[in-house]
Amino acid sequence: MKYVIEALRRQEAKEKLPVIRMEIDYELVTLHDALQVDDKVEIIKSKERLEQLRLQLLRIENE
Repeated sequence: MKYVIEALRRQEAKEKLPVIRMEIDYELVTLHDALQVDDKVEIIKSKERLEQLRLQLLRIENE
């Protein structure tokens, strides 16, 4: 039973990959816009969010 639950978790995580990639794309656009207008607060927020998304992506891909 334990192996079945782990397999389901892995499958759910793999299904989240496209969503995470879309979020990264969106956040890159947000960062680009912030850089264009030199909005330092938004730049920092976008970079932090991108780092979180990157870690999520790596965690899922390495499972």
